[in-house]
Amino acid sequence: MTIGMPRIDRLPAQERGLTIGDFLVPIRVSERMHVRARHIALVLIGVLLITIGAQIYFYVPGNPVPFTFQTFGVLLSAGALGFRRGIAASAIYLLLGAIGFGVFAGGRHGIDILLGATGGYLIGFVVASAIVGRLAELGWDRTIPGAIGAMLFGSLAIYAVGVPWLAYVAFGGDLTKAYEQGMATFLWWDALKLALAAAAFPAAWWFVGRRPGDR
Repeated sequence: MTIGMPRIDRLPAQERGLTIGDFLVPIRVSERMHVRARHIALVLIGVLLITIGAQIYFYVPGNPVPFTFQTFGVLLSAGALGFRRGIAASAIYLLLGAIGFGVFAGGRHGIDILLGATGGYLIGFVVASAIVGRLAELGWDRTIPGAIGAMLFGSLAIYAVGVPWLAYVAFGGDLTKAYEQGMATFLWWDALKLALAAAAFPAAWWFVGRRPGDR
């Protein structure tokens, strides 16, 4: 450990813009890693979370938008990584899918997916990552109300891009139909994911705040 450098798990997170991801990496591991390598590792973990979430999905007959844990992966990784790393994770995820890696829902890939009916939601991931990541840096994810608020703003950002896009591509500009099939249908599903995130982040902060050796 460098002389004079305070341990990362002793620093006030909100003063330094640290997120739960910074604290969950074991201190002995992080001390041995180059700073840039550590950031890259965390971003790649975020990409993995989004990719795994995308593979947990199901369709409702007649609806072009699948139910997935993809958005949960986006919100979870953004909250854990913060503003810049959260954006990077979402952007890399989209890039991988666009160039041919089967990371999108159902193992799909290609630029046509980004330009298709669900492309707006995918692009909205980057916007949501910026919002949730920044709110996490401000400490919103440390309490259940704050975590719910951060995830809610992130979800709304995804819909703000995804629903108009869906209306234009799939429903001839009919926003009402796009809202019904691309948002209203998913409200209960999003509520479930919000509840999971609201429980996960405060629980994670509780855990890192009570590790053996912490004071």
